[in-house]
Amino acid sequence: MCKMLELAVFLLCLLPMTSGGLADKVLLFPQKTDDSYVKITPEKPLNLTAFTLCMRVATEQQGQRDMFVFSYRIPDMNDLRVWIEKDKTIALYISRANSRVYFNLPPLSNFLTHLCFTWSSLTGHTAAWMNGQRSIYRKYGIGCAVRPGGAVVLGQNPYELLGGFDAEQSFVGEITDVNLWDEVLPAKEIKGVYANTATVKMPNVINWRTAEYDKQGIVEVIQEDF
Repeated sequence: MCKMLELAVFLLCLLPMTSGGLADKVLLFPQKTDDSYVKITPEKPLNLTAFTLCMRVATEQQGQRDMFVFSYRIPDMNDLRVWIEKDKTIALYISRANSRVYFNLPPLSNFLTHLCFTWSSLTGHTAAWMNGQRSIYRKYGIGCAVRPGGAVVLGQNPYELLGGFDAEQSFVGEITDVNLWDEVLPAKEIKGVYANTATVKMPNVINWRTAEYDKQGIVEVIQEDF
C-alpha cells in the first residue's frame, strides 16, 4: 500500500500544476533549468497589430547571460519574445520584423521593476517603459503582426511549442503582473498600471488576475500582499 501511495505521489509531481488566476502572486524561478516554466492561457488568441505588454521583474543575475522572460511561440517559430541580454540591454522580438529591437534601460535588481513594451504595426513606434517612464521611441516592425495559434511561456526560450529549452537561456528571479492589451495604451494609463490604480483599462489578452496557468518544474508560486 505504501509503495502504491509513493508511486501515486511521484506521478502527481510529474504533472504540470494547473490553476486559475495569479492575483497577488509572484512566480519564483530559483535556478537555471531546462525544464521549468509557466504556461499562461490568454483570454483570447494573440492576433495583434498593436500591443501593450507589462510585467514586474526582479533578478540578481542580469549581466551573466541571456535570460528569457516572456516567449510566445507558434508551431514553427517564436513569434514574440522579451529577454535580457548578457550586456544588460533588454530586447523585444517580433518574428515577422526579421530583427530585434534593443533598449538601454537602467539595470534590473533584486527589487521588482515594472516593465512595459508598446508597439504599433501601423506606425512602427515601439517603446519600453520602466517604472512609468518611457524610453526613446524606436521604429520597428511596420506592417507586421503577431499571429494566433501559439503558446505563452514565462521563464524560457522554447525551440519547440512547449519544449526544446536551454538552461543557459532560462530566467532566474521573480516575475509577476504579466498583462497584455491588444492596443497601445496612453501614457497616463501605463503610468496607472505601474501605480496599480483601479481606473486602468482591464487587460483583454492576458489578465494576470484571472489567467489559467500551468506550472512545470521547480517554479514556485508565492502569495504576496501587495
